[in-house]
Amino acid sequence: MSNNGMVNSMEDYEFPLFVFHEGNNFEAFNFFGAHKGVKDGKEGVYFRVWAPHAKSVSIIGDFNNWDRNRHPMYQLSDKSVWEIFLEGVENFFTYKYSIESNHYSISEKADPYGAHMELRPNTATKYFDIDGYEWGDKAWYEHKANMNIYQSPMNIYEAHLGSWKQYQDGSPFDYVKFAEEMSAYLRDMGYTHLELMPLAEYPFDGSWGYQVIGYYAPTSRYGTPADFMKMLDIFHQNGIAVILDWVPAHFPKDQAGLFEFDGTDCYEYSDPLKKEHASWGTRVFDYGKGEVRSFLISNAIYWIEKFHVDGLRVDAVASMLYLDYDRKEYRPNKDGGIENYEAIEFLQKLNSAVFARNPDVLMIAEESTAWPKVTKPVDSGGLGFNFKWNMGWMNDTLDYMRTDPIYRAGNHGKLTFSFYYAFSENYILPISHDEVVHGKASLFGKMSSPTMEGKFASDRAFIAYMTAHPGKKLNFMGTELAQVIEWNYTKEIDWLLLQYDSHSRMHEFFKEINHFYLTNSPFWKNDDSWEGFKWISADDYTQSVIAFRRIDNSDPDDPNELIVVCNFVPVRRVDYRIGVPYAGTYQQVFSTDELKYGGSGEIDNGKIKSREFSMHGYDNSIELDIPGLSVMYFKYIPEKKRSKAKKNTVIDIPAADVEETVSEKPKRTRRKKAEASAEKNAEVTESTAPVTAEEKPKRTRRKAAAKTGQDGQVTDAPAGEKPKTRRTSRKKAETETAVEEETVRLPRVRKSKSKSKA
Repeated sequence: MSNNGMVNSMEDYEFPLFVFHEGNNFEAFNFFGAHKGVKDGKEGVYFRVWAPHAKSVSIIGDFNNWDRNRHPMYQLSDKSVWEIFLEGVENFFTYKYSIESNHYSISEKADPYGAHMELRPNTATKYFDIDGYEWGDKAWYEHKANMNIYQSPMNIYEAHLGSWKQYQDGSPFDYVKFAEEMSAYLRDMGYTHLELMPLAEYPFDGSWGYQVIGYYAPTSRYGTPADFMKMLDIFHQNGIAVILDWVPAHFPKDQAGLFEFDGTDCYEYSDPLKKEHASWGTRVFDYGKGEVRSFLISNAIYWIEKFHVDGLRVDAVASMLYLDYDRKEYRPNKDGGIENYEAIEFLQKLNSAVFARNPDVLMIAEESTAWPKVTKPVDSGGLGFNFKWNMGWMNDTLDYMRTDPIYRAGNHGKLTFSFYYAFSENYILPISHDEVVHGKASLFGKMSSPTMEGKFASDRAFIAYMTAHPGKKLNFMGTELAQVIEWNYTKEIDWLLLQYDSHSRMHEFFKEINHFYLTNSPFWKNDDSWEGFKWISADDYTQSVIAFRRIDNSDPDDPNELIVVCNFVPVRRVDYRIGVPYAGTYQQVFSTDELKYGGSGEIDNGKIKSREFSMHGYDNSIELDIPGLSVMYFKYIPEKKRSKAKKNTVIDIPAADVEETVSEKPKRTRRKKAEASAEKNAEVTESTAPVTAEEKPKRTRRKAAAKTGQDGQVTDAPAGEKPKTRRTSRKKAETETAVEEETVRLPRVRKSKSKSKA
């Protein structure tokens, strides 16, 4: 083969065909399909097609009035391959292969390796030279080469190109318009990756791209292959990685596609117990054939190298791995088992080939079972992917969120189980299109609550829990709007919802939590290791509360971590104590219950000083107020990052300044200024008398277990009312203030009356 990829002599045919039949030609697209060449000193285009059992093959099109008798193709010395050379072929030249089977039936087929196709419902291939585009994404590739994706943020926005945004007449954006609008949106919203549902040519809109007839042709719905390249270029120049859904598991029975291509089971299995997925109405690739392996592996490399796609999300991997998948009858493997050895070998070869040539890409498996080692290296028995969708987490947590909060205590395991296997693979947590389509309800619709306010609170809590959970993140378009109805591929998502305050606030919540995720390394630095996660409390099922740590341990001398506290019932938890790993100060840095997001805005724990009170296996603990249906993040503030005062030094605060100083201190529960009475000011004045650390009264300890609940928590009081015995002792203790070593504590004003209901 010549340096420009053209085949010019018989000697050039031998090697590419030899490795093609073996299943090792990973650039089969440079041989098959339509390519410029020279024959007898004349320029033109070679057309080549694999049709091993065909009796005859002709090329037909507008150029010869679709007459199969005018341009017959010729067999090479390798009788399975047919070829013809035509002069005068320009871009958009339309053609098909007319294939006569051994049974003398005639079928008209699109070119399996064709780079462009007609717009549906037409199915002919169009010649298109894809080699002339000048890329402008060199800086992007340099950036990728220096990135460790496992130790980096990865926040994926999944989209269907035709229904993200549309023109007023309902027509979709083209590739370039989509890229211009979407890249700006993703940057603003804090997403790092875009995952696009399949864009290889497909005839039926209702398949969403998962029933492909043109594996090498970007769909003509949105433009040309050059426009597709421009789209990728725009995303890269804006710092957005693009993942493309890819479908090597099956193909449709459309007459123009791969179905019985040469009149026989050419690309599919011939075994009737292996060849079909009946419920999908599709055929299954025969992974045992070298030519099929070459076709598919070349296709993966084609999208990555020719179109600069950053990764492939491989659809329906489970259907490939199991011989009994979606079948009442199945053909066992040679050992009597259900594993498809040929598909396993194909996936391992696919990933090995892709990563050998492109080590910085993403190969993501949609694998819905407990198949082992999906993201482990091939040489250690793994399938070789670098990420896997965590379908178990998705199913468990969505079931949990659909459960009425009254019954969540009995379903607590669905909330916590995923943490115990979170590092067995490199996971992506997906809330994908499959979960928000007809009959499944939108994400917002899955939230169990009798009120809209409760649904919004639940939705925010779920997303914050997901953000803090180990694993990369994926959300389908529309979830950030709190879209009420399910996704409809014929219409754009409900942007009109942003005119409503509650949905607008939800949109702002997504934006802020996304950016919080990007700028807080504990949420992604050790995403693939137990070093990045530690439980605090997993078993408080009676109150539906969990607490855990996310850790960036890059610098052992400078702890960088976040504590996550989740409350999944609409009951406020007052004075809830959790163990913490370090003595010192913890600051509330994010809460889903903030007023600007649509929450109550009543609670801000501010900065909390830990106490030497052991709990949850830690020597120190902090006490929190937790809103109902909320998630809060707390950050440990190392001593060296806080302003320090001289030891045993008392700062005298003039009486006139006391009220102002106290009002600036974050309060656990925000109160109206008008409620600050003269009696409280008197308490403050008395409490300013300096005392040493040894003289400071210790907080009255709680009485025994009769007044405590799970993990030492105070048992539930009636809604919004705090236990009186505890409030009395706490109020008495907190009217006195001490200056401890290296820490200045300001006077603390407390109400003389009990708090109002939450």
